[in-house]
Amino acid sequence: MYIEELKFSLWADFIERDYLDGEFKELISRGIINGATSNPAIFKSAILTSGAYKEQLASLEGLSPKAKYEAVAIFDIQKAADILKPLHDRGDDGYVSIEVDPFFCDDAEATIEEGKRLFSEIDRENVMIKVPATTAGYTAIEELIAYAIPVNATLIFKKEQAISCAKAIERGLKKSNKKVDSVISIFVSRVDRAIDTRLREAGVETSLSGIYNTADIYSAIQEMNIDGCRALFASTGVKDDSLEASYYVDKLLGVNCVNTAPIDTIKAFDENEIKEQTLPIDASIIKEHFKRVKAAGIDLDEVLDGQIEDGLEAFKEAFKEILDSL
Repeated sequence: MYIEELKFSLWADFIERDYLDGEFKELISRGIINGATSNPAIFKSAILTSGAYKEQLASLEGLSPKAKYEAVAIFDIQKAADILKPLHDRGDDGYVSIEVDPFFCDDAEATIEEGKRLFSEIDRENVMIKVPATTAGYTAIEELIAYAIPVNATLIFKKEQAISCAKAIERGLKKSNKKVDSVISIFVSRVDRAIDTRLREAGVETSLSGIYNTADIYSAIQEMNIDGCRALFASTGVKDDSLEASYYVDKLLGVNCVNTAPIDTIKAFDENEIKEQTLPIDASIIKEHFKRVKAAGIDLDEVLDGQIEDGLEAFKEAFKEILDSL
């Protein structure tokens, strides 16, 4: 683990073929990262902007756009998994995630079948299938865990989502009767970006709502104490120059959790000499902050519901752009 005494892991929120052959290996060898995640937006950026994919795409003429995308994505995920395998073999994470088709977010059966197929075709034990935390997603998460497929439950903004994911994982573990690792991915900085302007106008301290919302969800996951299941903190890059680049990593250092961050954020965290445990956060502090948020006229539930919907639409749009380009 990156911070052994905490069992805290740092994963790269980035996949691109040339990067995997270069800096990715370096960060692993230096003990800075021990995992990676991908999503449709990440693959969109890689496939549409990097020349590393031209040769393979040229060899895939005649295939459907989705088949081309999967061929490219599977190649990269296999490469990342192989690089990470030594870490996984010694129990030091070594996972890489790939997301199912985001258009299946409300179709449990399609998600299950695609998750099983992708895991089989990638054929690497240190791959997590990423499933959005929707009602259909909870069913899919349970069944994939039951098939002993590691799962990354993603796009979580609300405690209710996280608990539903954790319960689905727990049911799946009982069915599989095997050790199956999983993470529950909580999105952090997007919450602040959605409400900080209004909070600033109301004189309420900013850049805390995402941290406190995440800390509250983290504590709920920890309390459930599900074997192999950890909180993962996503969307941890800063968009405000007034914040330290590693702000959303520094503020979310806890036992038994993962932070998946952009490369610049990872480098900033590595350079920061202060790495002190900051989780859990006292529930009374969290409650008091959200009282001030409510007093500022902000309906947090409404904001978080909007973030979930926006996140799903963004992943769908990125996936559509990939397919349209292929």
